[in-house]
Amino acid sequence: MDGVEITGPTPDRFDEILTPEALAFTATLQREFGPRRLELLEARRTRQAELSAGGTLDFLPETRHVRESEWRVAPPAPGLVDRRVEITGPVDRKMTINALNSGAEVWLADFEDANAPTWENTVNGQLNLRDALDRTIDFSTGGKEYALRPDEELATVVVRPRGWHLPEKHLTLDGAPLSASIVDFALYFFHCARRQLAKGRGPYFYLPKMESHLEARLWNDVFVRAQDLLGIPRGTIRATVLIETYPAAFEMDEILYELRDHSAGLNAGRWDYLFSVIKKFRTRGREFLLPERNAVTMTAPFMRAYTELLVRTCHRRGAHAIGGMAAFIPSRRDPEVNKVALEKVTADKTRESTDGFDGSWVAHPDLVPVCREVFDGVLGDRPNQLDRLREDVSVSAADLLSVSKTPGEITEAGLRNNVDVALRYLAAWMGGLGAVAIHNLMEDAATAEISRSQVWQWIHNDITLADTGAVVTGELVERIIDEELAGIRAEPGYDEALYAQATALFKEVALDDDFAEFLTLPAYERLP
Repeated sequence: MDGVEITGPTPDRFDEILTPEALAFTATLQREFGPRRLELLEARRTRQAELSAGGTLDFLPETRHVRESEWRVAPPAPGLVDRRVEITGPVDRKMTINALNSGAEVWLADFEDANAPTWENTVNGQLNLRDALDRTIDFSTGGKEYALRPDEELATVVVRPRGWHLPEKHLTLDGAPLSASIVDFALYFFHCARRQLAKGRGPYFYLPKMESHLEARLWNDVFVRAQDLLGIPRGTIRATVLIETYPAAFEMDEILYELRDHSAGLNAGRWDYLFSVIKKFRTRGREFLLPERNAVTMTAPFMRAYTELLVRTCHRRGAHAIGGMAAFIPSRRDPEVNKVALEKVTADKTRESTDGFDGSWVAHPDLVPVCREVFDGVLGDRPNQLDRLREDVSVSAADLLSVSKTPGEITEAGLRNNVDVALRYLAAWMGGLGAVAIHNLMEDAATAEISRSQVWQWIHNDITLADTGAVVTGELVERIIDEELAGIRAEPGYDEALYAQATALFKEVALDDDFAEFLTLPAYERLP
């Protein structure tokens, strides 16, 4: 298998995905592009050191010609012309069926933030996608049966592989772990590209966590090589990039340009974006201090600048602009909670649609009709609003960096919520779940990152809580951890071992002096 070794178990059906041909294909991409990936990760560390030493972010002078010249991306591909509602979720069997049946135009099949990357989840996810495309997928639990609706148009599958920073330790090449990005992309592309094409669609992807146009260039080169290896025409692949890191917001034009023959647009990945703001400027005192996460709305000046620039950039280049996540999980028992939350979801989607976004994300099938109604009201019979150029928008680097203008407080309630959500999520993640309903919100790795990074930032800036007057210290957070755990411990289904792991991990990424780049890296080391 060209130097590839499988170090994880291979239960029933895994051999259908881990074929010698598929692994050889994956190994070819790893050998050719793995070294560049490592160089780009080192470039991230260099840029972080510059920011920590007092540097800043700005539009790149060396790529001014890209921003100022006229060019457009490839026209929208089949299945990606109308994207008014996109549903996201992990690639487990039940979610695969529910998402495809949801009525959304697109399903973001997520190997990344909504998926705990156990070996079983990784390979079973590939099997689930292939079975779904073959319409052989089914699932049963608790006496309930799940199957695809026959003879109906299903959501277009768009796969999100893991980010460039993540390894896949269960597949090694010459003794070293493969890139998780290449593994997720290559296995899906090898097994499903032609299946997608046979259905009049193509192999489509969402690309996460990129920090520069050079990382987009690497993805484009991977696409070109993969298409050539399988004899698929160049330009068949289409990819939407999540602008969810602070540096990427200053390189939107350049990212579209690098992927222009394979581009399907940009997405406003709001939760990871907030995490990235904290991470990139974590040493800068209160200049980039955010209030508690529930107080940071999309109307904050720096968030407004980011989303408006995204729409303008995309539409100038003929690319779709896709809005952020509605994470609310409807309650079957509390209509008042639903009423308040759905009003907020409607307001959020109204803002996006009137700003020019072509579609938006939801986390639950019950929100598909809510999002659709709002976008139908703006789009009507049109599939998108690419013709709305937003030439009225002018965004400067200072606008993107205006974090200090964000209104909101930091309270003990907000601190407790961060601790509680992080502990609950990490325990679930260690148990194999990557998307978890907590307090009527769908939490994933991105929201857990905000929770722990805010705690770290508040400790390192001696923040005084607005409601109690207490100063946020490591000792205070440790006490709150114990108190929150006491409440969780009394709940049904409490797992002592998982919460012990979650607590140790949270303390490592929230209380240590050193800031972990991603909590999923030390978390992944703890997975078997």
